[in-house]
Amino acid sequence: MKKENDDLDQLFNKFENQWDIHEMNPDHQIDFLDKLNNKKPRKKNYAGWAIAASIAVLLGISLFYNNNEKPKELKFASQETKRTDSIFNILIENELVKLKEKNSPENEQIINDALKQMKVFDADYEKIIKEVQKNGENKQIIYAMISNLQTRISFLQTVLKRIEENENLKNTSNEKTL
Repeated sequence: MKKENDDLDQLFNKFENQWDIHEMNPDHQIDFLDKLNNKKPRKKNYAGWAIAASIAVLLGISLFYNNNEKPKELKFASQETKRTDSIFNILIENELVKLKEKNSPENEQIINDALKQMKVFDADYEKIIKEVQKNGENKQIIYAMISNLQTRISFLQTVLKRIEENENLKNTSNEKTL
């Protein structure tokens, strides 16, 4: 420890004439306090942040509503057509929920293919709805609409049955190997 103190003393002695030893102005503290008290508060620019936040909120809302919104609302159709459409769409949504519940690595390809096919059915349905909107209700268009809805339901049921068969086959083969 003594050696360390000697080393420090030598270091300080080496720079002895180079230290800044100027005395501060006696009014230094008063000058400092004056500057501190006279400092003008900075105006905070919240307008930029407000605009950015508003844009973010509007984007979020538009994505939320446009993501699931389809022109499936039949405002122009009869009550009977609306009711039929509503019932079938509820059944389709229930089947889609069941399909998504079956998602697993083994079923992933089947489910992805089924969802792609559902998009094709949806596109066809959109064309039918536009046709109803454009030309009004007639038997051919209503039959096409019902046929599309029935096809979607039976397609989803077939896919679910296929997934269950695959799962049963896998379980049966696992039981035999044990």
